[in-house]
Amino acid sequence: MSELTEQRRFVTPEPDEDWPALAERALPGEPSAEAIEKLRGWNLHLFVRNPPGVLLGSDVIFVEAPRVVTGRYEGLGS
Repeated sequence: MSELTEQRRFVTPEPDEDWPALAERALPGEPSAEAIEKLRGWNLHLFVRNPPGVLLGSDVIFVEAPRVVTGRYEGLGS
């Protein structure tokens, strides 16, 4: 049986929440523009839809960078 590992933190958007509001909630204390750029970089899956970057209530928004464990990325199949 495999061990459970710690997973990346995430949030889901609140109704009518936009990127600035989500950035303030997810990364409080960081300048808005920098927080939004971090979130966008960690959530590229939201920018392949049309229109790009629109938030849906069912979205998973990662609020931290991918974790590296023993020199490899932790993710599906690892």
